[in-house]
Amino acid sequence: MTVHVSVRSLSTPAAPSPVTLAAPSPVTLDIASSPFAVAGGPLVILRLEAALVLVLASLAYRALGGTWGWFAILFLVPDLAMLGYLVGPRAGAIGYNAAHSYLGPAILGAASAVLHVPALLPAACIWAAHVGFDRMLGYGLKYASDFGETHLGKKGRGLPVRERHGTSFQGDR
Repeated sequence: MTVHVSVRSLSTPAAPSPVTLAAPSPVTLDIASSPFAVAGGPLVILRLEAALVLVLASLAYRALGGTWGWFAILFLVPDLAMLGYLVGPRAGAIGYNAAHSYLGPAILGAASAVLHVPALLPAACIWAAHVGFDRMLGYGLKYASDFGETHLGKKGRGLPVRERHGTSFQGDR
């Protein structure tokens, strides 16, 4: 698209001279190399932290008297939030992020203490373990543009972060 603009000097009443300005091209953002994706050493640290959360939350669950059968049954419950993607990518990302943030298990654990409902604490441990498991595998919080675009980088193509190219932030391919 080309925009034509007329410029007239204030000092002379001369005829306007046309100036042609090219419209900027759409901005695309390679999510793998963007400032929104973590790479290198910080990514390794985040994944190790997530693995530690998985282990510690699982041990806390067991220390609270939880059984591994219930752990296995409830471990994938947060993934039900992906059903939001049936509505659309924005709803899916909001639901997924709500269920895959450490805020949810922390709030549930605090509610267990404040409301004196000890049964909520093992559930909070399972939830935290699930989030840690997903983050350890590289499944981060989602952007509304595409399920595979996360704060930990592009996920789902089986390529290391540094080898992923051509993905725009808006989901254009």
